[in-house]
Amino acid sequence: MTSLPRPTTDLSAEEARRIALRAQGFLGAPDRRAGVRGILRHLGAVQLDTISVLARSHELIPYARLGAVGRTTVDQAYWTDTHAFEYWSHAACILPVEEWPHFAFRRRAYRSRPHWNHDLPDGTYDQVIKQLRTEGPLTATELGGAKKTSEWWDWSGTKVAVERALMYGEVVCTERRGWKRVYDLAERAVPEALLHDELDDRECLRRLVGLAGKSLGVGTRADIADYHRLKGEQVDAVIADSGLVPVTVEGWGKPAWADPAALETPPRGRHRTTLLSPFDSLVWERARTERIFGFTHRLEAYTPKPKRVYGYFAMPVLAGGRLVGRVDPAREGRTLVAKQVTLDGAKAVPAVAQALLEAASWVDCTNVRVERVDAPDLREPLAKELTRALA
Repeated sequence: MTSLPRPTTDLSAEEARRIALRAQGFLGAPDRRAGVRGILRHLGAVQLDTISVLARSHELIPYARLGAVGRTTVDQAYWTDTHAFEYWSHAACILPVEEWPHFAFRRRAYRSRPHWNHDLPDGTYDQVIKQLRTEGPLTATELGGAKKTSEWWDWSGTKVAVERALMYGEVVCTERRGWKRVYDLAERAVPEALLHDELDDRECLRRLVGLAGKSLGVGTRADIADYHRLKGEQVDAVIADSGLVPVTVEGWGKPAWADPAALETPPRGRHRTTLLSPFDSLVWERARTERIFGFTHRLEAYTPKPKRVYGYFAMPVLAGGRLVGRVDPAREGRTLVAKQVTLDGAKAVPAVAQALLEAASWVDCTNVRVERVDAPDLREPLAKELTRALA
C-alpha cells in the first residue's frame, strides 16, 4: 500500500465545518449575478429526484442558496443554451456541460458492460437513433412509448434503447418536460469542442476528484469518492495529482484532503437559514453529515409509514451553520403544512419559523400550519413566532 503524504494543515472540527459550508455556498454572500448557473458550476452536480413536495430537489438546491429565485427561472437556467446535461454522477444529476469530456470514462464503462437489467430488442437501438435524427428532440412517449405495462420498471424496447443511448453518450437529455426526459442526439446538443471521448480514464478521474474536493472544501477519501460515485481505488490512483492537499481534521479519525484555495482565507460571512432538500449535496452523504454536524438524517420516503421517525420528506433546517431541526412539509392549496417538526431545543424555534415562512412565500403560500411538534412544549412558541411574523 502506498504511504500517504504528510498532512500540510491541521484543522479543528469547527474550521472544517465552516470550510464545508462555504464550499457548498451556505457561508458568505452568493454570487447573485451568476445565479442558478453559477450554483451549478460551484457545486459541480445537482441531483435530480422524482419526489415533489414543496418543489423538486433540483429547484430546492439553488433556492437554499439564493433564496426565492423563480422556479421557471431555475429550469430555464439549467436547460437553455446547451448549458448543462443530465448524466449519472452522484445519482441522476444535472452537470455543467463543460464536464462532458470528463465523464468519458463512465461512458466507456457503460459501452463495455456485459449485462443489463433490460433486454434490448434487435434493431430498436438503431431505430431510435434514426428517429431522433429525423424528427429532433423527443420524449420516450413520442419515440413510441416508455412502458409496456403500468409497472415503473417494465420499460418498452424504445425506452430501453434510448436510456442505453443516454448512458453510451450518443443521446443527451436536453430538458425535462412534465418531468419526462426530452432526448436529442449528442452531436446536436453538446458543443462541438466538448463532444469527444479523448481523455483517458486517469485524466477524467483526476478532474472529478479535484472537482469533488473543491465542492466539498474538505473531505475524506469516502467523501470525495461519493460525490461523483467513484470507487475508492479510483480516488487513490489520482488524488496525488488532483490539486488537493492532505490535512488532518480534529475528531475525523481518517485522512482528509482539502481544496488549497479553501485554506487560504478563513471562512467568514452571512449564514443562510433555510430548509434543505434531503438530496442537497451538503447532506446527501449520511456519514459525512453525522461527522460534520453531529446530525443523523435519512430520507424516509421509501420507509413504510408506520416505521417513519421524522416523516416522508423530512427536510433538515440549516441556521447559523448548524442543522437545528427537521420539517416534513406538505401543501394544501395556499397553505404550507408542517406535518411534523423536530426542533433542537427552544433556541431553534425562530430559525425554523423563518425557514418555514420563506419557503411558504417561495411556493406562493400565504399561510403556514403546524400539525405536530415532537417536543409538545415547543409547539406554542413556534406557533407564536409564525403568527407574529405573518401579522
